[in-house]
Amino acid sequence: MNQSEQTNPTRRRRKKKRGKGLLILILILAVLVAGGGWYTMGLRPVDPGNTEEVVVEIPNGTGASAIIELLDEAGLIKNKFCAKVNSKIGGYDSLKANTYIFNKGMSFQEIMNVINTGDFAYISKDTVEVKDGIRLTQAAAALSEKLPYSADEILEKWSDKDYLNQLIDKYWFLTDDILGKDVMYPLEGYLYADTYFITDNMTLEGFTEMCLDRMNTELEARKDQIEGTGFSVHEFLTLTSIVTKEATAKDQAAVAGVFMNRLEQGMSLGSDVTVGYIFQIDRVELKQSQLDSDNPYNTRKFAGLPPGPISTVIADAMDAVINYKDSDDLFFFADGDGVVHFYKNQADFSQGIEDEGLLTDSD
Repeated sequence: MNQSEQTNPTRRRRKKKRGKGLLILILILAVLVAGGGWYTMGLRPVDPGNTEEVVVEIPNGTGASAIIELLDEAGLIKNKFCAKVNSKIGGYDSLKANTYIFNKGMSFQEIMNVINTGDFAYISKDTVEVKDGIRLTQAAAALSEKLPYSADEILEKWSDKDYLNQLIDKYWFLTDDILGKDVMYPLEGYLYADTYFITDNMTLEGFTEMCLDRMNTELEARKDQIEGTGFSVHEFLTLTSIVTKEATAKDQAAVAGVFMNRLEQGMSLGSDVTVGYIFQIDRVELKQSQLDSDNPYNTRKFAGLPPGPISTVIADAMDAVINYKDSDDLFFFADGDGVVHFYKNQADFSQGIEDEGLLTDSD
């Protein structure tokens, strides 16, 4: 301590106060910087680079607070507190109701700006229905009416090996099984049957991944149960698609039980719908020449499952296969009224066919 400080205690106290004040200022600035960084991070995308499309419907009269709840439920908000703060200071004063298509790679501010301006590029203007039980060729035809691609262009993309390998790398349930030499259409059975919202700027790749994302949700929820069946996902979807084409919802578990019995006994499935798939036709009276086909999808001739699925499926059919009805039945057919009859042996089955006046069976 120098002499002036010794003789002037007031000056010494002032210097201490200035030092303490400077320290407090530094701490305040540090807190503000840290808080600002935390706030900025909280507004960032939930999953940067993720283009998975998420549909959010904003009803008329929905305020910013309610919109945040909807976005949070859709998995589009990283930090709800930061979002609420930003909604009050972000200048979002013209929020517009509509059905929007966002993705998890968008920040909260980007999403709110879209809603605030009603950005046409993100507004859903149409839907595409991928119907339950249709073939991939039929799905391509339906999609071609909504997107600027022909059905042939769509099917070509869905058969492109480089593109398929990219999808295999992205989705756990897609494996090299879809590239098998006997598989007619690699993505057959993998596009989940549902109604999808689309925008003017949607690409074919974007639509495809939207369907696969939906399938991922359903398969992920049943992953352990599917493994418990002893089937691979490809085999599981193959059997599920056959059950879908063979029976309505109320009979699917019983039909699945028949097919499980046949598989366990090494019998052919004997399913006409798989033969129809070879010729890309829905269930009609098949010609003998078609029933005699050497195509591996012909489960009248070849035992075991065909090379791949034959149609789209939904969760109810998956559950029917997982929880199939345990019985001793090995045969079934549907009569003219759609009632399904089940039999344990060939003799009773043949008699049932004769009694119904049916010329061909549908086992």
